[in-house]
Amino acid sequence: MATLLEQLKQFTTVVADTGDMQSMEKFKPTDATTNPSLITAAAGMPAYSHIVDDVLKNAKAKAGASADDKTIAAEAFKTLAVAFGRKILEIVPGRVSTEVDARLSYDSEKTIAEAHSIIKQYEEAGIGKERILIKIASTWEGIKAAEVLEKEGIHCNLTLLFGMHQAVACAEAKVTLISPFVGRILDWYKKDTGKDYTGAEDPGVISVTKIYNYYKKFGYKTQVMGASFRNIGEIIELAGSDLLTIAPKLLAELDEKEGTLEKKLDAAKSASMEIEKIPMDKATFEKLHAEDRMAHDKLKEGIEGFSKALEELEALLEKRLKEIAEPVTA
Repeated sequence: MATLLEQLKQFTTVVADTGDMQSMEKFKPTDATTNPSLITAAAGMPAYSHIVDDVLKNAKAKAGASADDKTIAAEAFKTLAVAFGRKILEIVPGRVSTEVDARLSYDSEKTIAEAHSIIKQYEEAGIGKERILIKIASTWEGIKAAEVLEKEGIHCNLTLLFGMHQAVACAEAKVTLISPFVGRILDWYKKDTGKDYTGAEDPGVISVTKIYNYYKKFGYKTQVMGASFRNIGEIIELAGSDLLTIAPKLLAELDEKEGTLEKKLDAAKSASMEIEKIPMDKATFEKLHAEDRMAHDKLKEGIEGFSKALEELEALLEKRLKEIAEPVTA
């Protein structure tokens, strides 16, 4: 009998949610997605020290002999995620998501500028923009930046998405892909209510199911990629979603488990559902975001968490730079 992972791949594009390329080689996902926390974790693994060291050496050469470690680390930081992305694209046949600095999440112009820089780095390495998704936080400013980028033919993955208002704004902006965070929604509700949730009652599952049905009902091209899973039960309930990005631990569980996997989400069924369309502009977005405590809390927390991970990455690069520095000779 086919494993759950094998069956899932028949009607959902499976994406690896990791910076660990050994896991990608094992589970053979179509795409891969990374975030600042995953890149920081991978950068600290001995298996990938050569990628970090190469990036640091290039940054040192670019910064010049007089540059201090902090300046060199900052230069390396700008290119490390792309360096990992390039290696990932040697493994996966599809696309890689590379994230814009989370500290720019409320600045449309700077987000656009950084996206251009990321695409330029890939193009200089001979990788076309059709294989890249620029990952941007689902703030109003991030969504508006993505709208501009999409018109330029740069595809975007809107992340840290927790509320229907964010999903609707992304669809109206014609972004390529959204990543609603299933597990983080569950975390919030468990903490807020003191209850545990399983299966179809999981608030994260309910949220993504509503978004998927809304998109298919109204014919939006934006694809739904459930993310941030806490258990395989959530994945089973969202089988049929356009894409699902799954961590190696859960990919392994799905690959070890046999049984019949039912397709729970179906675009044909969504089309016949009675769903009310939600008009969206900045004022409506801000009003709905303020009213949605969960989405408000988790977006803020997510941006702060990714920003902290980036600071840790910068510190790691500075430390590594000292370790690989050539000894001074008399």
